[in-house]
Amino acid sequence: MRVVSGIQPTGNLHLGNYLGAIRNWVRMQDDMAQGSQCLFFLADLHAISMPHDPAELRKGTLEMAAALVACGIDPQRSVLFNQAQVPAHAELQWLLSGTARMGWLNRMTQWKDKAGKNREGQSVALFGYPVLQAADVLLYQATHVPVGEDQKQHLELARDIAQKFNNDFASESTPVFTLPDAIVPQQAARIMSLRDGMAKMSKSDPSEMSRINLADDADTIMKKVKKAKTDPEPLPSEQAGLGGRPEALNLVTIYSALSDSSIDQVLADHGGQGFGSFKPALGELLVETLRPISARFTDLMTDREALDAILARGASQAREIGTPTLDAAYRALGLVRG
Repeated sequence: MRVVSGIQPTGNLHLGNYLGAIRNWVRMQDDMAQGSQCLFFLADLHAISMPHDPAELRKGTLEMAAALVACGIDPQRSVLFNQAQVPAHAELQWLLSGTARMGWLNRMTQWKDKAGKNREGQSVALFGYPVLQAADVLLYQATHVPVGEDQKQHLELARDIAQKFNNDFASESTPVFTLPDAIVPQQAARIMSLRDGMAKMSKSDPSEMSRINLADDADTIMKKVKKAKTDPEPLPSEQAGLGGRPEALNLVTIYSALSDSSIDQVLADHGGQGFGSFKPALGELLVETLRPISARFTDLMTDREALDAILARGASQAREIGTPTLDAAYRALGLVRG
């Protein structure tokens, strides 16, 4: 079993990033059977498909690497790297571009959403983004790819590209690419803004009080939790009582995710309490959970050499794993390499 997954190198990581994605990666790594392997990459090549600040991209890449390690990704057990250090990603994307079809890409929902009405003004990279995603997983003969609802279409495209390439250029007995299967991660908590229970927690929100950053200290965390928007009613004893109370539901969801317990279990323990009692309990749980992550993150961000070494080592491993597949794709296409 080989699991491959990537994440955009955005900075200012917050609780939503951790509970929504990163923690599942850590659990996946920890649950790997002997002989299986996880490859996790920072999708910096994908980031240039949209307008970006080069300095912010570099900073975000280092921050994301530090955050992943701080949260529990172990570079000794998983391969952690950034795409730009593995040119085979871009090479294979070009080789696959002869197999991918315009009609397939035109149907991509994320292309339609990101391009909006100004499709003619978008970059070629944004349109071809799904082909690079296919290359990301096919390069390593991934057997499984973690996907959420918004990425299922892209994995299906990767499988279509791999199948057509194998049919057109390889024999049935020796296919070039493995067709990866989807892994639906454990239910990820959907974490909302502390200021608006109907909006996702986001680094783009202008209010720092809307989110818990992974680098926040204990005092800041407690302050943000105590000032989080709520309603005057006490917590109900059952989940049905949270209907129409998005801010209350959000705080209970955070507590549930951090304590690895169900919402009903949280309400069984705290039902009937007002937020004057529940918020301090939630704040203490957040502080205890994030304290070691924050400390490790801070240490890593002050040691640029250690971060660079982690990414360089991971990239070297990734290049070694991916080279046989890239070579096979060149041969299958009749291309001669020096």
